[in-house]
Amino acid sequence: MNLRNLAIIAHVDHGKTTLVDQLLKQSGSVRANQHMDECAMDSGDIERERGITILAKCTSILWNDVRLNIVDTPGHADFGGEVERIMSMVDGCVVLVDAAEGPLPQTKFVTMKALAAGLRPIVVINKVDRQDARAQDVLNEVFDLFAALGADDEQLDFPVLFASGRQGWASETIDGPRETLAPLFELIVRHVPAPTRDLDAPFAMLVTMLESDPYLGRVLTGRVHSGRARVNMAIKALTRDGDPIEDARATKLLAFRGLDRIPVDEVEAGDIIAIAGLTKATVADTLCDPAVTTPIAATPIDPPTLAMTFSINDSPLAGREGSKVQSRVIRERLLREAEGNVAIQIRETGDADAFEVAGRGELQLGVLIETMRREGFELSISRPRVLFRSDPQTGQRLEPIEEVFVDVDDAYVGVVVDKMAQRKGEMIDMRPSGGAKTRIVFRVPTRGLIGYHGEFLTDTRGTGIMSRLFHGYGPWRGPIEGRRNGVLISNGDGEAVTYALWNLEERGYLMIGGGTRVYAGMIIGEHSRENDLEVNPLKGKQLTNFRAAGKDEAVKLTPPRVFSLEQAIAYVADDELVEVTPKSIRLRKKLLDTNDRKKAQRAAEAEAG
Repeated sequence: MNLRNLAIIAHVDHGKTTLVDQLLKQSGSVRANQHMDECAMDSGDIERERGITILAKCTSILWNDVRLNIVDTPGHADFGGEVERIMSMVDGCVVLVDAAEGPLPQTKFVTMKALAAGLRPIVVINKVDRQDARAQDVLNEVFDLFAALGADDEQLDFPVLFASGRQGWASETIDGPRETLAPLFELIVRHVPAPTRDLDAPFAMLVTMLESDPYLGRVLTGRVHSGRARVNMAIKALTRDGDPIEDARATKLLAFRGLDRIPVDEVEAGDIIAIAGLTKATVADTLCDPAVTTPIAATPIDPPTLAMTFSINDSPLAGREGSKVQSRVIRERLLREAEGNVAIQIRETGDADAFEVAGRGELQLGVLIETMRREGFELSISRPRVLFRSDPQTGQRLEPIEEVFVDVDDAYVGVVVDKMAQRKGEMIDMRPSGGAKTRIVFRVPTRGLIGYHGEFLTDTRGTGIMSRLFHGYGPWRGPIEGRRNGVLISNGDGEAVTYALWNLEERGYLMIGGGTRVYAGMIIGEHSRENDLEVNPLKGKQLTNFRAAGKDEAVKLTPPRVFSLEQAIAYVADDELVEVTPKSIRLRKKLLDTNDRKKAQRAAEAEAG
């Protein structure tokens, strides 16, 4: 079989998944009468709701007797661990760039990985039907990006197509015929090399993805590096260092056909396949014939930059909404996540009921928490903290720095630059991007960006676009001012009374409405001053036997401020937690008892003074 293995890589929301939908339809891989969801490759609920790709997925398309194995990759830097592994599975890539926005941080990140792997990209300028498209300028920007990333002469001589993934056409020129995606299919077959196939060598494949299937158990996906494998053949697994992990049999061999994964009897070098039947092997391990002793080289993954503490929910309302509340169950679930998601690391803490979870960013950890709450878990989540390092030569403290690309209307440039300066950001570049907009590039400490995205959208009236990319570790840039205001804390357990909340509105804004269940130590609002304030949200109106001359006016509350999960995690201070259950997101103090909080505060002051 004539084979081509390729990845589609781009910044988030530049149209990868929509383009794959059209490729499936136009190749005949999906029948005309077969139901196919929009963005069919985004199969997870959270992926569909947020319109993002979180996990890389494989599909296979037959075009004129050539099988194209296509991997749809994530566009967020938080899920970059997926992108890095995929480069070892493919021989070519399609770099998709929005004709208006141009190359953004994730375009830079994935292209850097592709060029380093020696791939020769095909560039597709997508969405050229947009009113604000500037296709020729974007093409020049892509060339400049490739040159800046150290592309060689062959990689700089890339073929280009202009396309609209949503309308399903591609053309060699901006003004060319706008009919089908046939020019893209033909270019892939011409430009992407066929895999090198040593069919006589012993079987070996590198595991690049792992998932759990309710019927097959652990399913390992990767590309067959050499030889052939047959169902029930004896195989073994080796670590990256060459140590044996387990001996097993390949109980199921699965090949990708369209949107389906179907069982096959035999696979051979060059194929992208999935294998079931192993219990210990994981991502970056080599599955091979028992005679093989040398593992396939695997790419190391960039380290995590943020950590949170996941602990059991020990509030008075624990166990009322979720079915999975024990630390043992939480531990098993987190270890299972770390097994398949190599960008996440789990560490036991001194507390048997708490675990430190480290990842690549707020979005990645937020998606994990959201997935767990939908599975019925109840958790207490700490504020994110960055992971520092020490310089091995000087012993200097280093912190993660991110490169931030900001596209804003000219009117909001001043406020964005000011806010970035407060967060110890350093401006690298500022230039007009057309249409009364400006593009600014900053380098900002990761800890300065925690919780900033919502504030950025408020400052730019929802019109700004901010993209982030891990840049590297740099010297610590000094303290960054956090939240200035204190919080309003409930001093009792029960149901909040509307009249009591009405009287509390002058103290600050509220986060709950009347009838909400509260408990002592729960945060119910933000104080208008810097200190925390304990209040009574349960106090009803004093009733007398005197009739009022006129009717009491109906009490009207200002609508409470309701946090999303990411907003809540970014809002809490170091002595606070987010209580996450399948139905609720509550904010609370770590120490619920007021006396315990006072003791802890006195101890902290004594230590500082």
